[in-house]
Amino acid sequence: MKNDVIKRARRHLTPALVFHTDIVVKKASGIYVEAEDGQTYVDFTAGLATANLGHCPAEVVSAARAQMDKLIHSGCIFYYESEAALSERLASIAPKGIDMFFFSNSGSEAVEGAIKLARFYTGRQGIISFMGGFHGRTFGALTLTTSSVRYRRKYFPLLPSVFHSPYPYCYRCPMGQEVNTCSVDCVQYLERIFKYQTPAEEVAAVIIEPVLGEGGYIVPPHKFVKRLSELCRSEGILIIADEVQSGFGRTGKWFASEHLGLKPDIMTMAKGIASGFPLSAVGSTKKIMSKWTPGAHGTTFGGNPVSCAAASATIDKIERDNVLVNAERMGGYALKRLREMKERHPSIGDVRGLGLMIGVEFTKKDGTPDKETLLRVMKRCLRKGLIIIECGVDKNVARLMPPLIIRKEEMEKALDIFEEALG
Repeated sequence: MKNDVIKRARRHLTPALVFHTDIVVKKASGIYVEAEDGQTYVDFTAGLATANLGHCPAEVVSAARAQMDKLIHSGCIFYYESEAALSERLASIAPKGIDMFFFSNSGSEAVEGAIKLARFYTGRQGIISFMGGFHGRTFGALTLTTSSVRYRRKYFPLLPSVFHSPYPYCYRCPMGQEVNTCSVDCVQYLERIFKYQTPAEEVAAVIIEPVLGEGGYIVPPHKFVKRLSELCRSEGILIIADEVQSGFGRTGKWFASEHLGLKPDIMTMAKGIASGFPLSAVGSTKKIMSKWTPGAHGTTFGGNPVSCAAASATIDKIERDNVLVNAERMGGYALKRLREMKERHPSIGDVRGLGLMIGVEFTKKDGTPDKETLLRVMKRCLRKGLIIIECGVDKNVARLMPPLIIRKEEMEKALDIFEEALG
């Protein structure tokens, strides 16, 4: 059965689509995935940080089914309750001031919308993103993305007037500085972009992942975020927070920006917003969003009634079950144990993260990235029933992103497997 499904898929699905495992899933529930061959796995990927409430949460499934009996599609032909309700729910949990939304289908679409909104509102063209960032693979989003050169190969020329500045990756400082003595050189580099490459008055927005996702699960220092915010405010540059991966409780708060004191003008949201149903959103202030004139942007499938119902049910469950508190507690416990492992296993160079968005970086004796050891660890984990995938520009960082509903005994079991795999 397994080989038959894979053979059929490979016959008709493009090889451009990469699968992280050769598991053929029969069904999934909570943090567990059951394969067709009968083996059960603990899923520490949560569908790429999307199934934040675990697979097939009953309340979300029920809300989606109920909506399917009423309305499945609108195409912006008419208004409907689930979309209006979701906009109200998002306004209640988003950072202060983010209270108007445009719904679309994916993170990439949300980023495209954010770029258009920033340029439309400011009348400026320049966009600045950060090296190592991942914002999607459609052309505008791809231009911002630098987490892997393979995503950009053979697609040039890309969107014009986009510039890249170093992300504050303190473990491997791109500016060659030490954490204790660094004078926020990454912001100084950004200032040099304004001096040598594009004038600040022609830059519409800076887009940043509050926690770097595919680029390595990197948490920036507060002083960097503070200086970046001050610089953008002084130059009239909008701040776009890409919360596609870090939102909806992944870091122990609704959005990672809250940890850092970052106050975005525009936000992009997707992944965990609807527990796996296709949905994303661009959020902004009424001052900015209301300047987007009718027809300046649009969608056929965005804000799908079923996805919107699932998103509201997702928010309800996160609030009702104190999921944010659990994510913070389980993340703290995991970080503590992983840092203890680091002391016992020289192959671990760094452990970092917020909530249940945790990166474990593997290094060789000379401190260089160690992709090979991580691959071995991942294969051993898979054999023992734990699914983990990698991230980082050098693919040497294990990213641990289990569903936010994980219990302590489940976390203990998974971390036991991980340490056994370290060898």
